[in-house]
Amino acid sequence: MNEPVLKKAMDTLEFLSQDAEARRLYEDRQKYLHDEASMIEGALAEGEKRKASQMALELLRLGVDTAIIAKASGLTEAEISALKRQD
Repeated sequence: MNEPVLKKAMDTLEFLSQDAEARRLYEDRQKYLHDEASMIEGALAEGEKRKASQMALELLRLGVDTAIIAKASGLTEAEISALKRQD
């Protein structure tokens, strides 16, 4: 057990295995951290999608071909066509 991180993990595991309430609190905290990370990841993905849509719309207004916009933005041609109808 020379590794400090491994020792800490083993100590935590030993502590949690002795106390059901501490284990429950630990698991709740882990779930909260996981949920928070998922929300942040989802928000970032949504922001990237919104930015790609804005770029695609600007390119459409400039008369760029849909296939080229799809390749540059990562959007599908169907998504770009929908943007074109909305504009």
